[in-house]
This record gives sequence, structure tokens and C-alpha cells, in this order.
Amino acid sequence: MAAELGKRLLCEGIIDAVVCFAPSCQVVDGFQRTFIEVIGKPFDGQINAAGMAVTYQSLEYRDESFWRLFDDLRVLAVFDEIHHCSGGSSVQGPNIWGQKIIQRIQDAANFTLALSGTPWRSDFGSIALARYSTPEGHLIVDYCYSLTDAVKEKVCRVPNITLLDHLKVGLKGSAGVLKTYQDFAALLKKSDATFETLVTNPDINRKLLKLAQTRLNSVRESTPDAAGLVVATNISHAHQIAEYLVEMGEVGKVVTTHRPDASSLINEFRVSSERWIIAVGMISEGTDIPRLSVCCYLSRVRTEMYFRQVLGRVLRHRSVGDDQAWMFMLAEPELKQFSERLLEDLPGHLASGEHLQQVPFDADGYQSPQPPNSSLSMVALANIDEKPTKGANSLLPGTRSGVACQLVLDGNFRERLLAFF
Repeated sequence: MAAELGKRLLCEGIIDAVVCFAPSCQVVDGFQRTFIEVIGKPFDGQINAAGMAVTYQSLEYRDESFWRLFDDLRVLAVFDEIHHCSGGSSVQGPNIWGQKIIQRIQDAANFTLALSGTPWRSDFGSIALARYSTPEGHLIVDYCYSLTDAVKEKVCRVPNITLLDHLKVGLKGSAGVLKTYQDFAALLKKSDATFETLVTNPDINRKLLKLAQTRLNSVRESTPDAAGLVVATNISHAHQIAEYLVEMGEVGKVVTTHRPDASSLINEFRVSSERWIIAVGMISEGTDIPRLSVCCYLSRVRTEMYFRQVLGRVLRHRSVGDDQAWMFMLAEPELKQFSERLLEDLPGHLASGEHLQQVPFDADGYQSPQPPNSSLSMVALANIDEKPTKGANSLLPGTRSGVACQLVLDGNFRERLLAFF
């Protein structure tokens, strides 16, 4: 959409150039590819180019020749995932990226287009360029393109989320005393076990991967190049997952921020027919690999923003028949709540800012977007008569109390499908 808008403004002689800003090099590469394809001109900032794309991180180091672009040319500035750029909060001012945008771009660019699929900040501060109501502090959006709209118009696939639980979970302390809990939620609430002890447990990992493998096999019957993404907790966990996939007859490509060739590995995977990619701190936001359709969420991160960003990697619709996305994760209370809240395109409890001084507000003519007319059905699947494999009594990497314990899976796994639309 941003590329098409830029093309039309250029063709009508309303602007001279487009400058795009993004949170990562992978997204910058995606901007360049898309703008070259849509506009038909270079997008590298050189002579005869339609514009350029840069990272937010680079704003801190741009010299005056860059900022003069906004004084000398009529520029459309496009900001992807604008929530990275803080406009400030009641505690502190804007972050460095937000400060540069407010000081050097907000009033200098002829047009600005700020985009976000998760328009809120985890620190509850305001977003640069955003407008908020006073005194409530509710985010005002100029246009909301909902998940309902995107599914209806074949832009996004329909999300299907499977929550994996266990009917009898035990925790054995150093004294050998075994305490049992009815499910993962009870374990996390009533014991010192942490969520990380669950998402890194070998039996749980193998079970979740097996579910995802079965689904990917099914999807590839009609879409031969469909692929799966596994989001791991840390680098060692990512390599463990790769070993589990080998046990299952699969091969998984591991990409982490510690690999200097991570970007090239992602690009290779994007155009290949490889089945699995395992990521830590990569491919969670903005990375464009449309053939991803199945995801295993095994990260210890439990924020609604991160959850939605990861889910977004498997939602991109490509062709007729390619209309379903699949996410597999643990039945942890917060993740379950995030899943059920997907129908709220702009969660009110998150889309607010404490600090309103940086943003102007004009209430005239504004009408809050109506909630989508959709429904959520929860399908409780039959209990699977499958006990954990040998070795289910695994030593936990640690608990909240720091005491080493053993996790004992002594019941059956249970799945619950959240099917949307």
C-alpha cells in the first residue's frame, strides 16, 4: 500500500521522493524490493532513484546532508512499525528515534504515513506522530484495517491457534516430594516453576513440534513450498529444537542475531522450498516470508505485542487455497488471553499513552472505529491418549526460588483449538 501510494504521488507530481524507515535491515530490504517492483525505479537514494529506505537505528548517525532532503525536496516519509519510536511518557521524554522524527521530520516532510500492526508500547508511553485523546489518552487512528477486513479481502489467512496443555503435571523438589497440578496454568500459579521451564522441556517441545509437523505435511499437499517457523527462547534452545527436528526426520535452519550471515540465511530460506526455520530474536517483526504458514511459539516472551508480531509471520495470504494459518503454543493463561483477544483490532487497555504533550489533537469529525463483526469459536478437542515419552522427568533449568526441581509429566496431553471466523 505504501509503495502504491508513493507511486501515485510521484506520478501526479505531488512529491519528489519517498523515504522509508523500518526497525530492521530485513524490513528495509523488503521495502526496497517492493518499491522497485511497484514504482519501476531504483530505491537506493542515488540519482534517478524514487527514494530510499533506512533503519530507525541509523537516524542517530545521519549527517546534515540527509536531513536537507526534507528541506530541499517534497518528501513522503513512511514509518513502518512506528511503535518503536516513542513520543515520550510521563516519566521520560522521547527515545532517540522518536526525538529525531519529532525534531527533524514531523514538520519538514510534506506527507507522513505511520504504520503499525501493534500500535502500542510496552512502556505505555506515547508513539511518535500519533494523536491521543485528552484526558483519557486513547490512541486515535486515521484508518484501521482490521484482521477481519484483511481475511475477507484475501490479504491475510485465517488464524487457527492450538493450545497444548497437560492433564497431570508434577514438580519434584530436592527432597523428593512430588506435588501434582491439574494443568500448566495451575503449575505456574501455585508453584515456583517458570514458563521457561515449560517451553524448554524436551517432551513438550517434541509434542508441539509433532503437531506442527503433521499440520505442515497437510498444508504442503496443496502448497508444496509451505514452511514452518519455530520461535525459540534462546540460542541453545534453538539448537536443541534443531536436534528434535532431526529426530523427526526434518532439517531446521537456525538463525539468530549472533550470526553475521543471518540476513542472507533468511533471504535464502525465503526463496527456497526448505521446510523449517528456527529463530531467536529474528523473524518476529516485519520480515516478509509469505510461504510461512505454520508456527511453533516456544519463546519465553509473553507480551501481546510479541505474540501478535510472531503470528503475523504466518498470516500473509498468497494464492487461492492458501487461506489458513496455524499457530501452536502452550496453554499459558496470558497467551490464551492474547489469542482470544485477536478479534479486538486495537486493544483498549494497551492502545493508550500517558504522555500527551508531544502530540496535537483535534477531536472535530473523529469517530472511533467500530469493532469488527466477527465471531470466535473455541473447539475443545478430545483428550489425546498419549503419555510423554521416556525421559519425561526432566531437570528444570531453574525456578523462581532458584531451587533445582524435576518436571514430571504423568498424564496425557490435551489440545484446544481456537478457530476464528
